[in-house]
Order: sequence, then C-alpha cells, then structure tokens
Amino acid sequence: MSVPGVLSFTQQGWEQVLVKAKRALVYLDAACAESLHWGCGSSRLLEAVGGPACHVREFERDAVGGGAEQPKALFVLSGLLKGRTVEILRDIICRSHFQYCVVVSAVSHAVHLTANHVPAAAAAELEGQQPVFEQLEEKLCEWMGNLNYTAEVLYVPLLLAPAATHIALTPAFATLFPLLPQDVHLLNNARPDKRRLGSLGEVDATVLPPELLLQIRCLVSGLSSLCEHLGVREECFAVGPFSRVIAADLANYAPAKTRRKTAPGRASLVFVDRTLDLTGAVGHHGDNLVEKIISVLPQLPGHTNDVMVNMVDLTALHAEEENHSVVAPGCLAQSNDTSAKALWEALLNTRHKEAAMEVQRHLVEAASRENLPIKMSMGRVTPGQLTSYIQLFKNNIKALVNHCGLLQLGLATVQTLKHPQTAKWDNFLAFERLLLQSIGESSMAIVFNQLLPMIKPSTQRTNDDYNPEELLILLIYIYSVTGEFTVDKDLGEAEEKVKKALAQAFCEESKLSPLLQKITGCDSAINLTFPKSKIAVDELFASLRDIAGARNLMKQFKSVYVPGTHTHQASYKPLLKQVVEEIFNPEKPDPVDIEHMSSGLTDLLKTGFSMFMKVSRPHPSDHPLLILFVVGGITVSEAKMVKDLVASLKPGAQVIVLSTRLLRPLNIPELLFATDRLHPDLGF
Repeated sequence: MSVPGVLSFTQQGWEQVLVKAKRALVYLDAACAESLHWGCGSSRLLEAVGGPACHVREFERDAVGGGAEQPKALFVLSGLLKGRTVEILRDIICRSHFQYCVVVSAVSHAVHLTANHVPAAAAAELEGQQPVFEQLEEKLCEWMGNLNYTAEVLYVPLLLAPAATHIALTPAFATLFPLLPQDVHLLNNARPDKRRLGSLGEVDATVLPPELLLQIRCLVSGLSSLCEHLGVREECFAVGPFSRVIAADLANYAPAKTRRKTAPGRASLVFVDRTLDLTGAVGHHGDNLVEKIISVLPQLPGHTNDVMVNMVDLTALHAEEENHSVVAPGCLAQSNDTSAKALWEALLNTRHKEAAMEVQRHLVEAASRENLPIKMSMGRVTPGQLTSYIQLFKNNIKALVNHCGLLQLGLATVQTLKHPQTAKWDNFLAFERLLLQSIGESSMAIVFNQLLPMIKPSTQRTNDDYNPEELLILLIYIYSVTGEFTVDKDLGEAEEKVKKALAQAFCEESKLSPLLQKITGCDSAINLTFPKSKIAVDELFASLRDIAGARNLMKQFKSVYVPGTHTHQASYKPLLKQVVEEIFNPEKPDPVDIEHMSSGLTDLLKTGFSMFMKVSRPHPSDHPLLILFVVGGITVSEAKMVKDLVASLKPGAQVIVLSTRLLRPLNIPELLFATDRLHPDLGF
C-alpha cells in the first residue's frame, strides 16, 4: 500500500466516468470540476469526449441544452440526486434532444436511501438493489420523451482533489466547519422541549439538524470508499467535539462495517477540529512560497483551492488591467505535466528562498533544452530575473507549449513576489512575534492598546496599514493563541476601545466587502450606521471569545502557546504538531484528547475490559498508515509539518493528510461568520 493511493483513488474514479464520456455533452458541477482539475486535468476529459467542439458545460439552471446533433449527455454531480439538483436535471433534459443520459453521483446509493428516510433495517434488506437510482432512470427516460431511450445512474466516489502526493482536499465539503460554543444556544433554541445542552462536549448526532447530519453522512460515504480503495480497516479517532460526531458516524456506518470484515490492511483515521487552533490558519509563520501564492493571488472562479495566474506577459497584449480578462488565466494544478508537477511538489516541500531558486532552476533548464538565449545571473532570485527567463518563451510557440505548466508556476511566483500583500506578510509576522512576547510579559489589556492605533478609517489608511478584514485576522490570531482569559477592569476598558474604533472603521468604509456585509447585515455602506456597526462588532467579539475558549474541553491540548524562558523566546506550538507527537509518543500512553470511536460491541467490550484487565485499547499509532483529516481546512505549511514530523518520529510509517480545503488567512473569518454552518444548503 502506498500513499499515492489518494491519487489513484481519484484517477480510478474518473476513469469510470470517462468511459461514459465519448461523444457526450458533459455537464459538471463546481466540486466535481475541481476534483477533475487536480486529479486528471480537463484535457483528459476533452480527450475522452472526442470531436473538435467543446462539449463541457457547467451544471446550472441556465445551462444550454443539447441540440439535435447531440443525442448523448453525461452529468457528473457531487451532491445528492434530490430536490433542486433533480429539477435542474429535468429542465436541461426537457429542452434538449437527448436519447442517452448518464448521471454520475459522487454520493453512494446508501446515503440516498438515508436522504429519502428509508429506515436502516429496510435499507439492509436492499443489498445489491438501487431503487432510488432506478426510479431516477425511469424519470430520465420520461423527460427525454421516450421510455425506450437509455438512462444510467451510477455512483462514483469523486470525493478528493489530490493537491500533492501527501495532501488531498474535499471540494464538495469546503464550507464544512466545526461548531462553536455559540452554536449550542442555536441548537437549544431549535429543541425547546428537549434537555438543554450545557456545552459543545454534549453535542452528538441526535441533536444536530438533519441537513448537517446528511452532509456529514455524504462525507463519511466518500471516506469509506477511500478506505475500500486503500484496502484498509480503519480505526476512527477524534480530537474535538465536531470531529467526534464525524468519526462516530464513520465507525458505525453500516456499509463500512461490512467492508471492514474483509479488509486486508489496517489504518488509523484521526479527525481534528480546525477550531481548536485557528492560530496556524490565520498566522504567517509558514515560510512557504505556495502559501503566499494562495494567499495573495485571486481565487480561480468556481474553485476553493486554486488561483488565477495572469498570463498576459506571454502574449502580445499590453499588461493593462483591461487585458487581464482577455486571456484565460493559468493555475497551480498541472496534473498532466510531469516537469511542472515535480516543481509543484518541490515548492510545497521547501522554504520560500529555496522555492524561488527551484523555480529559477527549472526555468533555466527548460530554456536550455529549447536552445533559448539565456543569460545567467548570480545572487538572490528577483521577480525581474524570473520574468526575463519567462519572456524567452514568449515568441516560441513550440517552447511555450512544451513548458506551459512550468511557465504558469513561474508567473505565479513572479506575481506573488511583486504583490504588495507579500510585503505585508512580513508586517503580519512581525506583529505576531511581538504579540507572542507580549502575552507572556504583559496583560491582554496592553496587547489591545498596541492594536488600537492600527485601526484606521479608510480615509487615513496607507497601503501599509491594515484594512478591516486584516484586523479581523489579527484579532482571531490574538484570541486563538491566548486561549481563555479572565476579563478584569483594564482589559474590559481596552477591549471596549478596540470595539468602538473597529465599529467606527466599519462605518467609514466607502464600500463594504462581502465579508463585512455578512458581519454587519448591511449590503451597502450607506445603510451602515454606528449603532448597527457597534451591535455587529459586539457579536463579533462574542465569537472571538468562543474561539478563545475552543480548547476548554481539552485536557491535554489546552494551549498552543509556549511561554519564553531565559534561553528561548515565547512561541506558538501548533495543535496538529502536538497531536502527531502524542500519536507517536514512544511510551504509547492512553491518549487523553484523541478519542477512539467504537464501531460495535467488540470495541466496547475491549474498552470496558481494559479498565480492569490487561487489554490494550486501540491506539492511533498501532497501524502502518495514519490518515489525518482536519475538518475546516489546512494550510500548506501545516500539511508539510505533519508529513515531516511523521517521517522523523516513526520512519517507515505512512501518512495521508486530508482536509476540507487549503486555507488562506481570509478564509477563516469567512467560515467563522457563515450563516449556514448548522443548516448547509444541500439543494432541497
């Protein structure tokens, strides 16, 4: 068993889809398109379709239907075939001339039964039968206008977007985020007749809204298929209350229990709540070029993990902004380019300075292979230097085509190094380091007083100053790294001053960003009065207090802050690092905060007997493969840290890092203040 199993899992899934694609008009939703983008590349789909015309469209209500010359359709969908999704399917098919329809769902038939409220006992009796899919096949023929036409509905687990050999993401679950203490109040309000929950520690599957439970079950179904592909019987563990719900659902998922009986290998699957440590998610400690690229370049439309690379420099167009949208953007995912993939892996696994040198080396070698007139220069790698190498390919179509992937990564590097936000990265880092020292040496009131002069209205800000979103990132850092603290008179006054300054800054914004619109509840700056802004800021600080108290339920992982000593400065110790160190602790003590989820009576008996007999409890280091799933997103630096740490603590052990998305700092306030965390939109 090898770690590239994550890539082969995705590619094997897409091969099942591509055999259905020949001469078809293909409709994809965003999450499946992202899985294809990282796993095989869109060119692989176009090859499978064949023919000179572009036959790939986005799955949406207004999508253009198929003409008389397009009798075959393939729909590739990441969600449940229910509600709005089925309505869109019907609308597209009814305005088309299809005679053959294939619908691929990335959600298993077992979950469709759950979504249709089929009891577990009745579902167990349907083994081998797929009534939900069969009923939809009949409907497809009905919508095509002839019951003798052909319709197929099948499940293919297109769960992952493999960003590298050691990390894969789940685009369909990019908005899945652990609950916060404030969500307990919402859960209590939704069930007034039931026993009130005292804390997040009491949350289990019985108290969650049905939409959220169904979203978790969709994820669990995909993870079970991954474990089947890897050939492993997984032991499920959880760090944090939300992860506990997911891990318990996978441990007791009926198809998974059946599969485990014949699985040849073993693995530990550890879920971790992102909310237990938001410091690493919004911090700037990661000395990694890819992390900076993802943070400063604009997001690729419809994607959660890739960025747009401006390709105008390789054309004859002038570099004015109005020309940027004329040329299709480049991106980071280069799934079909061996040389570019090698560079991408190197960028993920090296520090910023070495990564820039690696980009230079690859460009120089490519230019040499194409006999381009390259002029070598010594010293530090600069954006101008890299641009001069890239420009050599500009008027040589053959060289440009041969090294297109490499040039996209080269331009991404140049644009990031020149970006004003990259210079600001160091300012963030300097403040974070100062903050770490201040926490140990002074009170939180002094920390807030240091922050206060940094809050400026838009009319007084320069490019070096922090805008409201960046101030939110700093506040999240402060509250997450500090953990829960006692509010005294000085702190209360200092916090109130920061609140007022922030509320005033929000009011004086000439235009509200989407995030500020969400936080304030105002869609226009004109409608945002100071009282409205102050109410929003008070609610914002209540959320920050929740972040500070997120580790309260932990016994061992209570802090990510390491106080300074005479020989060492105060520092931040990532929770993920603590978790991995505890997993591979050579003494193998019973984990305190890494909770094992039993999958039935045998496990429960084993756990019970271990209290008074010498029966070893399941331990996450028992197996040769560790799968670490961070619920709520992970940074590039964190994924590398986990990979390197496992290699040093237990050479020979294999690790797969999974997460819902790759994080840029701004994603965290967006996820924290999302209004649909408890009630995700599943399309019905």
